[in-house]
Amino acid sequence: MAWNEPGGNNNDPWKNKGGRDQGPPDLDDVFKNLFGKFSKSTGGSGGSGKGVSSAGIGLVVGLIVVIWAVSGFYTIREAERGVVLRFGEYYTQVEPGLRWAPRFIDRVIPVDIQSIRDQSSSGSMLTEDENLVRVQMEMQFRVIDPYRWIYAVVEPEVSLSQALDSAIRYVVGHSKMDDVLTDGREETRQRVWQELQDIIEPYDMGVQIIDMNFKDARPPEEVKDAFDDAIAAQEDEQRFIREAEAYARELEPRARGRVNRMNEEAQAYKERVILQAEGEVARFEELLPQYEAAPQVTRQRIYLETMESVFSNTTKVMIDSEGGGNMMYLPLDKILERQGTQQTQDESRNALETLRNAATPDTPVTTTNRQSTRGDRFGRGGN
Repeated sequence: MAWNEPGGNNNDPWKNKGGRDQGPPDLDDVFKNLFGKFSKSTGGSGGSGKGVSSAGIGLVVGLIVVIWAVSGFYTIREAERGVVLRFGEYYTQVEPGLRWAPRFIDRVIPVDIQSIRDQSSSGSMLTEDENLVRVQMEMQFRVIDPYRWIYAVVEPEVSLSQALDSAIRYVVGHSKMDDVLTDGREETRQRVWQELQDIIEPYDMGVQIIDMNFKDARPPEEVKDAFDDAIAAQEDEQRFIREAEAYARELEPRARGRVNRMNEEAQAYKERVILQAEGEVARFEELLPQYEAAPQVTRQRIYLETMESVFSNTTKVMIDSEGGGNMMYLPLDKILERQGTQQTQDESRNALETLRNAATPDTPVTTTNRQSTRGDRFGRGGN
């Protein structure tokens, strides 16, 4: 049965304590009993709970002071700096470590100054050539001045987000769609970074922009396929350019090698011609005294030496028109070599066919007649 059911059964746990009806304990009675115990422990006259000695009050105050002093210790981590406010006003900054601040007087706000934070912004924007693109960029920053970070603006992260959004929209609005989507992405990223720096600089927010990432930029879905084809064509162009450059790098050493070889050959030819000319000059200088002493003999000698040099590499047949039409074969060693070569079977057949073609139809040519004809010919040549 519940203690508060009707019917006269009063089972309230705060009543009937000790057999009497009574309400909840009074706080005044509690404090009086507490001070009375302190008075008894110090020998005071507070046994009745109506008086409190100064020693008891001092003990309570000391206990409160100890609790207050202990509660003032705090720790600043290595990556943080503490901003100390005294009665709500900026007082100082503290370094990492175990620190103490008077409770209810100083307030310490730790600020992380080493971690890299990020802030992103995205949205559909209109370019300079009146095309719609969706751009998403991410900024990475770090706090370098804790005091300025807390008190320069009301909400620093919201302010940074708005500044980033303004910078992106300004740069995209002054750029063409092809530049934002294709080969101008890096330039767009740099311009957004610079524009963001210019926006937040007057506010002196105590932050440093570490990097700016161009995460995404795409056209509307209706023309996405066409732009994908255009991007693929540009990628193919870059690939072809790289292949051509690789081919040029491969071909250039070979061409340089050929050029060097040709230069060396030309230099060698030059030196050979110079040496030959110098040799000719020296030879003519040696012949000059002999020519001056006997011009006719020297001229005839030079002529014979020249003819010897010319006819040493020829197989021509010379006919002496003034001496009776005799034939003279020069040089003789070539004739002997030819006679030895014509003894082979193949050359014999070729010679036989030649003689048959040269003979008249009424005069048959045999091998015996051919040999006698050759003998008469060489006999006349010998005469």
